[in-house]
Amino acid sequence: MYESLGTYLNCVQRAWSAQDGSLVASFVSLKDKHVANRSLQIEMPENMVARMVDAPIDEIVIAHLKVLYYLTCEPKNYMAAYKSQTMCAKAVVEILKQLKEENWCLPIMYVICLDLRLLAQRCEGVGNTSKPGEILESAAECLMACFRVCAVDNRSSDEDTKRLGMLNLVNQLLKIYFRINKLNLCKPLIRAIDSSAYKDQFPLSQQITYKYFVGRKAMFDSDYRSADEFLSFAFQNCHRKFPKNKRLILIYLVPVKMLLGYMPRKEVLERYDVLQFHELASAIKDGNVRRFDEVIQRHETFFIEHGIYLIVEKLKTIGYRNLFKKVYLLTQTHQLDLQHFLCALEYVGETDISMDETHCIVANLIHEGKIKGYISHQHNKLVVSKQNPFPPLMS
Repeated sequence: MYESLGTYLNCVQRAWSAQDGSLVASFVSLKDKHVANRSLQIEMPENMVARMVDAPIDEIVIAHLKVLYYLTCEPKNYMAAYKSQTMCAKAVVEILKQLKEENWCLPIMYVICLDLRLLAQRCEGVGNTSKPGEILESAAECLMACFRVCAVDNRSSDEDTKRLGMLNLVNQLLKIYFRINKLNLCKPLIRAIDSSAYKDQFPLSQQITYKYFVGRKAMFDSDYRSADEFLSFAFQNCHRKFPKNKRLILIYLVPVKMLLGYMPRKEVLERYDVLQFHELASAIKDGNVRRFDEVIQRHETFFIEHGIYLIVEKLKTIGYRNLFKKVYLLTQTHQLDLQHFLCALEYVGETDISMDETHCIVANLIHEGKIKGYISHQHNKLVVSKQNPFPPLMS
């Protein structure tokens, strides 16, 4: 903690002169302990800063001190704080451009951009905008300005390239685009990282965050194998000391695994408090589509809050497939009377279903490759392949 503004500014200047990016970053971070120092909460710090701090870091320090002032007003002025934070972000862009042969300033960019996104979220939360997502979009534009400077750095030295800062920014942008539901804007960012020569050199923590969001994007695009790959990487590499993060990853990984035919173990779901999926898996294994609907309805809020309701609903087709497979195993024939399927559906509680609807369910299962066969409408029968009529879901 600094006794006075002068002490704080001296520390900033020394860290800047020493090119200690991490230390400078702590001096302009809203998560550092100095934010509680009343002597730094100044509305007009320009003159003092200009006398003690060199350009171009002075612009960031001035804007940062104003942010501290607005965040300690009564009531807190989040919008004014956000606007001052955007000035920090714009000053970071200029610093990145000026320090052409160096990247030690990247930690400064990281904390400025993180605080910008969090302040934008807070402004949205307290209703500082008439159009939802407007402030977050403007924050994304500031982040993109930093991203462009880093992305065009063609320096041959791997150690000094600003491209090493790309993934941190992409993760911040992905968080914004998912929050404002503009997933179409993720595609060029994902392409930039996947084509980067440094994609394996980024810190593991950043790679985990990236794989988590890219996995969710693949899931919404119905590319379940890619979603499985990315989300599995995130889950396996996320350290066990972050159980909340592992649980969040699991909420998206489990339905993807289930769609690919892998049913989750109860002990894993219990460990991370997501037993909703165990109830689903039990209903699917039994082919009890009525119980499946009841589980969906009971945990509707949970599935909707995490944006997986429609994905989870797709699991019902696996329940139909398992139910009809039981009919096949009981009858031991390759020409199955569709009336038997209707009876099976009624037996598990689907009492208001018609023969036409049963035909549609069977036709969809054939189309999706979950049943190998064809419908003989003339005889009202399903004729299945003599070899592997119900292929494994993971095939």
